[in-house]
Amino acid sequence: MTPAQRAMEQLLTWSDLSSCPAGCGTGQALRTTRDEILHFHSARDVDLHLTHRAIQRFHYDLGGSSAIRLIPGSCWVTVHLDCATDVDLLLSLVSVALKAHQNRPPSASPTSSGCNFHRVAVLPRDVAAGR
Repeated sequence: MTPAQRAMEQLLTWSDLSSCPAGCGTGQALRTTRDEILHFHSARDVDLHLTHRAIQRFHYDLGGSSAIRLIPGSCWVTVHLDCATDVDLLLSLVSVALKAHQNRPPSASPTSSGCNFHRVAVLPRDVAAGR
């Protein structure tokens, strides 16, 4: 069983989440009654809809994890699942996302298809060159 399958299996036991096709058209999603929260795009890559406010709040911590990829301007984060610790991190972040979506005003509902799967991250020249 892949890390993404393990994560999905565990998350499907949560009463707040149900399965559906991902709004971006690639993979499976988990959603609440209001929003898509997770897109499972591959055996190891998951996009998590955290909201801009939650990303701002945890930006330093998220940026310090090798499993997390942030794309500027996106309210989604990509979690790369390599091991059980990454799955645990994802489960914790899903709790944060559920809370963030509960506290978000209904008028602030973004489109579910705005995940990171089709976005391109442009790295600064120093990072791309390995400096």
